Amino acid sequence: MATTRTAHTVWEGELLKGSGTVSFDSSGIGSQPVSWPSRAEQANGKTSPEELIAAAHSSCFSMALSHALTGAGTPPTRLETKADVTFQPGEGITGIHLTVRGEVPGVDEAGFQEAAEGAKKNCPVSQALTGTTITLTAELG
Repeated sequence: MATTRTAHTVWEGELLKGSGTVSFDSSGIGSQPVSWPSRAEQANGKTSPEELIAAAHSSCFSMALSHALTGAGTPPTRLETKADVTFQPGEGITGIHLTVRGEVPGVDEAGFQEAAEGAKKNCPVSQALTGTTITLTAELG
């Protein structure tokens, strides 16, 4: 069964001086302020499209890696994934770097690397972002 998740943004004013609010409709977890300075300069307590992509990518990748490891008979105890999404004004998103540290009983470093590369390639968010260079650092800890 397909699912659809919804968020919406209300923006007021011009790009450089205006601001908006992103609301997470499906989950009801609230709303977050967004502005051009929070995107292109310092966050100052506001989010950005890139931070939202980072959240989506780190969680999707973690789910994909957990699924792959479990399917191989070595379920993870813990996966900690960070996604760094780089935004360059005038160019756009120039890259995403995933860093994952895993506690996975029964898996060696090579097996973990292979599973992580597969998750990077196959998670739905990675697939949606195929026009962006995605790199990965994976290590057992």
